[in-house]
Amino acid sequence: MTTQDQPAVSPPADTSLANRYGGQKRPLSRAAKRGIAVAGLAVGVGFMAWVSTSSAASGVTFKDIGFSTVDATQAEVDFQVTREPGTAVKCAVKALDSKFAVVGWKVVDIPPGAADKTADGGRTVAQRVALRTESPSVSGVVDNCWAPESGK
Repeated sequence: MTTQDQPAVSPPADTSLANRYGGQKRPLSRAAKRGIAVAGLAVGVGFMAWVSTSSAASGVTFKDIGFSTVDATQAEVDFQVTREPGTAVKCAVKALDSKFAVVGWKVVDIPPGAADKTADGGRTVAQRVALRTESPSVSGVVDNCWAPESGK
């Protein structure tokens, strides 16, 4: 046989794969793993601090107290709002049907002077809101409350 008649010899698979995709990756060192863990922990703690302070910074909290259906076209929602004294607040209140679809919605203005005579210095306001509904409702809740920015 001549050299032209001999079949071509392919390189071993290990060599061709290493040439194509690169060699084996080195595992991370212990120091690198520790650094990644510390960085991840720091990011997690920072995120939790941001979440807890951003909700507390608004200064407005609300609590659902009760709900009643007056008839097929009206519902009443009772709730409390706690905010800094002298702060006007808006609350979005909704009525839901048995499939959790919104059947009534209203944004309620709570003026800065409206407050219960409570031990918290007038921070808590009790509200009862009547909502018109397009079909019978089975529950009513406060969706959100916020202090509108001055000048709006």
